[in-house]
Amino acid sequence: MGMLDGKVAFITGAASGIGKGTALRFAAEGARVGLADMMDEEGQKVRGEIERKGGRAIYVNCDVSNPEQVRRAVDRTAETFGRLDIVFANAGINGVWTPIEELKPEEWDKTLDTNLKSTFLTVKYAIPHLRRAGGGSVVITSSINGNRKFSNPGATAYSTSKAGQVAFMKMAALELSRYQIRVNAVCPGAIHTNIDERTQKRDTEKVEIKVELPEGKPGVNEGQGEPIDVADTVLFLASDMSRHVSGVELYVDGGSSLML
Repeated sequence: MGMLDGKVAFITGAASGIGKGTALRFAAEGARVGLADMMDEEGQKVRGEIERKGGRAIYVNCDVSNPEQVRRAVDRTAETFGRLDIVFANAGINGVWTPIEELKPEEWDKTLDTNLKSTFLTVKYAIPHLRRAGGGSVVITSSINGNRKFSNPGATAYSTSKAGQVAFMKMAALELSRYQIRVNAVCPGAIHTNIDERTQKRDTEKVEIKVELPEGKPGVNEGQGEPIDVADTVLFLASDMSRHVSGVELYVDGGSSLML
């Protein structure tokens, strides 16, 4: 018996990194999975990997900042598998890191739309399906940035979007509890994914503040983690093991951000 037998999950940003790792973990525990992303080739590979191992999954191309595309992706998952129990709002970007006075309004909008607006859209369109299922679990990927760490120079838009996700999570947890829907967030630290490769940094040295820390890197495994470390945490929050946990952000960073 898997921890998610009989459950249906919808995951955004499912083609790589934390989303991919969580999709594979969910499927291994018995969930049927709807995968949403814009990287079609990678997304189809994740679907194929799940099916080769005996699981069931669909892949849907979805721009998570587009309301109609998000609605269609959520609806298709529920229609294909007959229900929806788990939502992992994971899609996100680092965006542009630059001094505030140099950050372009459209760069701010892209980061906030991809990270924060998409979280709202994903949860909004999932609620009717979760209510029909009698309840469920929503997990949001936030970050240590904007919640426990504020020292990355130029990361204003990113950190703001991540702080907003935690505030949204807490509001949603209280509002949706009447429907037996739990809402929580994970706040990863340094996880080995390719998201940093897509970060555009511009003139961040102008606003960098030099801070000296004691020798050595704090935290379990020096604060370095893998996607599976986050996936296992999300699995806990998605499963009945966390049945009385809602409105909580869990830091997945080995404790390293306590000193940053």
